[in-house]
Amino acid sequence: MGVKNYLIEGVSCAGKTTVCDELLRRGYHTIHGDRELAYFGDLETGEPLDDCASQNRSWIWDVEKVKALLADQSHAASFFCGGSRNSDRFLDLFDEVFVLEIDLDTLNRRLAARPEDEWGGTASEGESFARLQHETKEGLPQNAVIIDATAPLSSVVDTILENVNQVSP
Repeated sequence: MGVKNYLIEGVSCAGKTTVCDELLRRGYHTIHGDRELAYFGDLETGEPLDDCASQNRSWIWDVEKVKALLADQSHAASFFCGGSRNSDRFLDLFDEVFVLEIDLDTLNRRLAARPEDEWGGTASEGESFARLQHETKEGLPQNAVIIDATAPLSSVVDTILENVNQVSP
């Protein structure tokens, strides 16, 4: 997708989709990973899983699709935004990885405002998983650039762009 490729990750409600939308609004090439690449699958095999009871069922990205998108260099920069519990299988292919970080109060406020038909919009989906993930940071990339996602959206996006030396698309 890009000569330079960047991954923007974070816990649920950290602002990945909102940052992706703002980058797109500013004219950057973006991939909404949670919409375009993600599915519930077996963390070990990558096979799709409908069975909610499976212990290996995780929110993962299709690794082959990620690799194919990364191989296309028709854009100067591409921003992949979203969460994936199998990111260890493709992290090394990105030029830089960012993790949006929020505090527990911000997480709770964003969960409360989330529509019920979106993931995390119900207490059973969002609160237990997101809070656990918030506490443990399980599945988040290590050695990433940490971005304070409690700042205003324009500041969050400006900070990411400054880190990748992108001032215009």
